[in-house]
Amino acid sequence: MTRRKSDPLRPLAQEECDQLERLSRSDAEPAAHVARAKALLAVAEGRTYTEAARAAGRKSGDAVSHLVSRFNREGIAAIEPRHGGGPVPIYTATGRERILAEVRRTPDREADGTATWSLGMLQRALRAAPDGLPGISRDTIWWALRDAGYSWQRDRSWCDTGTVVRKRKGGTVEVTDPDAVPKKT
Repeated sequence: MTRRKSDPLRPLAQEECDQLERLSRSDAEPAAHVARAKALLAVAEGRTYTEAARAAGRKSGDAVSHLVSRFNREGIAAIEPRHGGGPVPIYTATGRERILAEVRRTPDREADGTATWSLGMLQRALRAAPDGLPGISRDTIWWALRDAGYSWQRDRSWCDTGTVVRKRKGGTVEVTDPDAVPKKT
């Protein structure tokens, strides 16, 4: 006989149940989301945590117990995984926005010492700025730019992915790919 559950699954709302059903059958969602949805649905059907873990293709009933208590607190947002370990991200959204503001600024040849941005030059500019980021690394800058949709070009410049300048009969036109954002995620 199993021991008493300290935090049993609360009754699911119809909307939550429908959303979990959709997630559990999805081929497009990440596998972790599908497994969590299957485990929650199995617990909602009355299965034990161990049986729910096996139904979801997992081994640990304790992980299902943690998922259930997180679901009780956060709702459907518990399906999304949190930070998975390693160092805590230092730069928040404001730090990333500061990086993007710097890369959008055209460098001044005298002040910045360059005509185009490189990771090293961006790092120096961000560290030297009064409102800058004194301990920022090149990797952090690279990840922030990559997540924002920028890619490194041959001429050592960063350009916005999905935006290109095309020559037309009437002159040059900036063309934006409407599917650029869905392609990135």
